[in-house]
Amino acid sequence: MALQADNILDLVTTTQKELGRLKWTDLTTDLQEFIFLPKILKKEKVQFGSGYGIQWNVMTDFNKNARHVGLFAKDVINVADSMRIASIPWRHCTVAYAIDRREIAMNRDPAKIVDIVRNRRIQGMIDLATEIEKAGWSMPPSTTDDLMPYGLDYWITAYGASSTGAFAGGVPASGWTTVAGITPSSSTRWYNWCATYTSVSKSDLIKKMREGAAKTFFTPPVEISDYNRGDRYVWYTNYATLARMEELLEAQNDNLGRDVASMDGQVRFRKAPVQWAPYLDSLSASASKNPVIGVNWGQFYPVFLKGEYLVEAAQKPAPEQHTVLFTTIDLTWNLVCKDKRRHMRFENP
Repeated sequence: MALQADNILDLVTTTQKELGRLKWTDLTTDLQEFIFLPKILKKEKVQFGSGYGIQWNVMTDFNKNARHVGLFAKDVINVADSMRIASIPWRHCTVAYAIDRREIAMNRDPAKIVDIVRNRRIQGMIDLATEIEKAGWSMPPSTTDDLMPYGLDYWITAYGASSTGAFAGGVPASGWTTVAGITPSSSTRWYNWCATYTSVSKSDLIKKMREGAAKTFFTPPVEISDYNRGDRYVWYTNYATLARMEELLEAQNDNLGRDVASMDGQVRFRKAPVQWAPYLDSLSASASKNPVIGVNWGQFYPVFLKGEYLVEAAQKPAPEQHTVLFTTIDLTWNLVCKDKRRHMRFENP
């Protein structure tokens, strides 16, 4: 057997290994990508200066006074009750990380390999990102829940979907009667487009997506001040569905070259990216339905209370642990959908 450095006792006793100082490999999460924390950290977020909740106005009707008339016709004046108020509450998220001050004393140069305070903070941020991702894709567990934010499953639903496709995605599940305080109905038009499908094919899913995309594109007939922040669509789905779409894309391209996976990461629908959302694979109920969700980030976005956006408090002693210092990070936020009709959801039940 060859002699190696590990076998020389004096060398092992007197010499450190290469320690990879101030770096480490992150294996903390099973999710390949997070969708919602980047939206909160970057341009999609909107802040509100005050108020105990979030409220906005929805116009659902008009007066219907317009008509063609003859000379000296009498006026007909109708006044419609056209305005409704949508509202959602704030939700509060928090995370904390702690360190004993003696750990700090030990974790200093020249013995320091990794900055332990920085490492604990990053652990806290990963913890927060995981909680926000869970909330972003889900919905409150019941109508009486007062903790969970109103995630994507609350706003963009396939509950009530048919195979033909329609504006039928109203309440998120059985037992719910309103969404943001508005009852979905033919008069409120408080629905998202939804449909069921059986195969990821041009004749089934893609055909229904095309119809949904056309029928959810609304242009007001007159210029108004609305909440639209510009149509910015992204399609989210689980991996199995995305892989089938990539196969479809390969099948329609006659010049793929030598790359056996040339279409991976290239799928787009009506010029909008189709993106894998790893969290959908972690939800067995959702993954089994192979959802395809068209999100318009111009109408659906995170909101937060001004002054309560990822507030990181100064270190302070922990109760009954006088040598322990802890730090909290807090966020007051929720997810708001200003117009349900601009969104789509397709599922294979």
